[in-house]
Amino acid sequence: MGISFSSSHSSPPSPSPSPSCGMDELPESCVALIMEYLDPPQICKLATLTRTFRAASSADFVWESKLPSNYHVLVRQIFNGLPTDFKNGKRGIYSALCRTNTFDGGTKKLWLDKNIGKLCMCIAAKGLSITGISDRRYWNYIPTEESRFSTVAYLQQIWWFEVDGEVEFPFPAGTYSLFFRLHLGQPSKRFGRRVCNTEHVHGWDVKPVRFQLCTSDGQFVSSQCFLREPGKWSFYHGGNFVVEDGNTSTKIKFSMTQIDCTHTKGGLCVDSVLVYPSELRKVKPFLSCS
Repeated sequence: MGISFSSSHSSPPSPSPSPSCGMDELPESCVALIMEYLDPPQICKLATLTRTFRAASSADFVWESKLPSNYHVLVRQIFNGLPTDFKNGKRGIYSALCRTNTFDGGTKKLWLDKNIGKLCMCIAAKGLSITGISDRRYWNYIPTEESRFSTVAYLQQIWWFEVDGEVEFPFPAGTYSLFFRLHLGQPSKRFGRRVCNTEHVHGWDVKPVRFQLCTSDGQFVSSQCFLREPGKWSFYHGGNFVVEDGNTSTKIKFSMTQIDCTHTKGGLCVDSVLVYPSELRKVKPFLSCS
């Protein structure tokens, strides 16, 4: 006799389903570690999902990784020596630095780019040294809504065109690009619509404008180009510079000149000089047009 097997053998019991785990049940420390590798806008979006995500987004180490390495120096410089332990910790410091902070008598504005956490600076026309600015036959300050500073310097006509500036500041380590924001023609509004008076625009197609930039550690760059495209704001690249140590101040001097006195030139608005992290040229197309 052989051994017979029953055809109705019992199958192994199926595993019981594991209890579902919602996002709010994830450990706050794990969420914070993940956020450390995200961009600030992504962190802010995740913080709206659950209480755990919101709490994790407040961790100091998350935001310290987004702050410039010399943020202690920046806080002392911008906020007149206030202590760095703001009410909301490092997140509060990051938020404060991302706001547009005005200093140096209202002639300079500074902020962190919210996406990459890098420092940007803007210097008003009134913070520059402009040859002939006190003579109204040549220059005038005109109000406009198209400037961060609500005022631009407008050139009617001049033989010797020279705009100089300098700034000394503890820029965080990195590579920066300097731009002049210029406009051929005088913009204004008429019956609610933007118009541009190009009556005084002349001379910029005869000889190019020369841009120069030098730093306190010996860097120097020079370039030249013609000013074109009346009726629109353009960013003219004045040069790049590199900062090695953000804990000490770097002094930069820059200029824009057209001093060929064989002809006059005019009809130009000088708004400001901007200092941007060089990597922004890849994500802001208007900075690559000059």
